[in-house]
Amino acid sequence: MSAATMTEPLVVGTNVTKHFPIRSGMLRRVTGHARAVDGVDLAIEPGRTLGLVGESGSGKSTLGRCVLRLIPIDGGTLHLGGQDITRASRSELRAIRRRAQMVFQDPYSSFDPRSTVGSSIAEPLRAHEQMSRREREDRAAAQLDLVGLSRAHLSRYPYQFSGGQLQRLAIARALVVNPELVVCDEPVSSLDVSTQAEVINLLRHLQAELGVAYLFIAHDLSVVRHVSDHIGVMYLGRIVEQGPAESVYTAPRHPYTEALLSAVPVPDPVIQRTRHRIVLTGDIPSPVSPPSGCRFHTRCPYVMDVCRTVDPPAFSTADGVTVACHLHTEGPCLAGATVRDLAREP
Repeated sequence: MSAATMTEPLVVGTNVTKHFPIRSGMLRRVTGHARAVDGVDLAIEPGRTLGLVGESGSGKSTLGRCVLRLIPIDGGTLHLGGQDITRASRSELRAIRRRAQMVFQDPYSSFDPRSTVGSSIAEPLRAHEQMSRREREDRAAAQLDLVGLSRAHLSRYPYQFSGGQLQRLAIARALVVNPELVVCDEPVSSLDVSTQAEVINLLRHLQAELGVAYLFIAHDLSVVRHVSDHIGVMYLGRIVEQGPAESVYTAPRHPYTEALLSAVPVPDPVIQRTRHRIVLTGDIPSPVSPPSGCRFHTRCPYVMDVCRTVDPPAFSTADGVTVACHLHTEGPCLAGATVRDLAREP
């Protein structure tokens, strides 16, 4: 067994739940709850990347904020480096912030337009380190060098940078206190394709150099594949499939994963023309009143009667994938085989 296999996870989430109350009427009484995250299990190993993918509204960003305890969770437990942070106090959260940082989706709104980027990058140091102003400036300059920028940029303001440069600066700010974990919430979705590749390569390089772990949140499976060691596919508040990145990408076990993959373009036009495109009907249901049974059954092309009434149990495959789908235990009994085998049947 390899050393990587023996490594204790850095982050462990068990049955993580976050429901947002819905208030209505003049008295603002609670009339329901939006089940943004509804019983999620996840683990992230030190120096590794868990990619989280799914449509908008699936709960990915909320889960990322729960992992960092930016918002409290309603149920389940969270551990960071063996420490239970589920109900951490304010002083304990301050220490946690040093160990776990975040890169946000929109680099323009994540910087104060009135402050220089040097001041913004040094801000975590003012909060977590006892350093002189010169020491903070030197550390900030070193961070700019780390992400391919120069000390001369310290005195500039956010409006003087492109989106790709600002996202590099956001990564520099997240890493300035040497965290063990960085949550990347759609960090490349607002960038053009060539800049996306540059930022992804930078993240991979920094991970190899610094040993930092990532929770990488995105809606594009092709992006997630290139940066992740493991992939979790999230739908309506739950992870429906997760496992090693190549296993999930090349042999999807859940119909939702198969549909997401069919939307990923292939650079070879001949192959692209012959691919079977799976178009899901309808929108993702409301998290306020999710469907009974399997939450995906209202859009699933392989739906069975059992799917409408019974919540599917987790099924584990030989190559380390966990999938929640009745197709593996009922009907065709795939028993861990890829769901693509069904699409090829006459």
